[in-house]
Amino acid sequence: MSARRTLGPGDLLRLGVFGLRTRSGRVVLSALGIAIGIAAMIAVVGISTSSKAELDRALDALGTNVLTVTTAQRITETPPLPPTALGSVLRQDDVESAAAVGKVEGAHGYRTPYVPEPETKGLGVMAAEGDVPAVLGGSVRSGRWLAAGSDAPDQVVLGAAAAAALGIDHVRADSRVWLGGRWVQVVGTLAPLALAEDLDAQVFVPRSTAESLGFDGHPTAVYSRVDPAQVAAARDVLARAISPGSPEDVGVSRPSDALAAKNATDDSFTGLLVGIGGVALLVGGIGVANTMVITVLERRAEVGVRRALGARRRDIRDQFLVESLLLSFLGGVAGVVIGVGVTVGFALGQGWPAAIPLWAVLGGLGATVVIGGVSGLYPAARAARIPPTSALAAV
Repeated sequence: MSARRTLGPGDLLRLGVFGLRTRSGRVVLSALGIAIGIAAMIAVVGISTSSKAELDRALDALGTNVLTVTTAQRITETPPLPPTALGSVLRQDDVESAAAVGKVEGAHGYRTPYVPEPETKGLGVMAAEGDVPAVLGGSVRSGRWLAAGSDAPDQVVLGAAAAAALGIDHVRADSRVWLGGRWVQVVGTLAPLALAEDLDAQVFVPRSTAESLGFDGHPTAVYSRVDPAQVAAARDVLARAISPGSPEDVGVSRPSDALAAKNATDDSFTGLLVGIGGVALLVGGIGVANTMVITVLERRAEVGVRRALGARRRDIRDQFLVESLLLSFLGGVAGVVIGVGVTVGFALGQGWPAAIPLWAVLGGLGATVVIGGVSGLYPAARAARIPPTSALAAV
């Protein structure tokens, strides 16, 4: 009596493919459930990673070595920065460049003298010393920055939001704003300042112009670009340099930290969305299990014939398990393709670099294998337990 032939991997694969081809419509719908879950997970991770890559690129361009000096934020009132704050900062060895701004209380810029005084559109006036946009990694969108020197003529530069509010997109010879009861020439407009968004709605004037408007000489903030290798040390030094007697009254922060913190808060939403993708993946796995259970019921006759011809229970079990794995794997591949496509399309549409972690792709495919195995265990075991006599009775 000859020994029964054991099915090899190639035989099981061919049987699995044949089994799926005979139920193509049901297979597509079941694989779609897996594909949606994998696509959702990869797209969420990919879009989040692409967003972080864009932030890293922006921070590299802006620089992470910018420190902002302001009065310390405390419950009790703290004294303003001294008028000598900018000079004190510039004298430090680790400081490469610095600039200061100071709020001019009660001053506002208007498009015409006929605009009612309360209608300020939220625009303030800032005294500027030094090249503020250069220190903050910004740029002049149109025109130029303020002229340097204590005897600089009356002139203004508009932040991005201020320029939009006043209707001045491009600087021309007749560009001007109504400021302090007189017309003042607009010499430039700025692009948005990512490291100091609060300055976008400001009208910048030289210190001499600011003093004529009632500026008290105390800067609101001093921005400094320091040696990248000495950022931590410079934080401690700047506060003592500005206020040796009470450095606790001076606050020193790094604007890029705020941007990074904002990005970090997005991680919680990313985790939530990945969880939703996981639920979709679970639902897809249940769909695969349901498909395989129905398949077993429909193919009882086939199982009986094969058992009668000598197929072992292990062969039957392995065949249905391979079908389940193939079904999930096809859904996983489709999900990876869809997820990568969505990520690349969204990133290109936003002007971001497309970044998809390799672990997300490999993890997605690995998850499909696990789901396929788990989903197929019960149906495969059930098929293997069908007695040949009862199965043949269904023929």
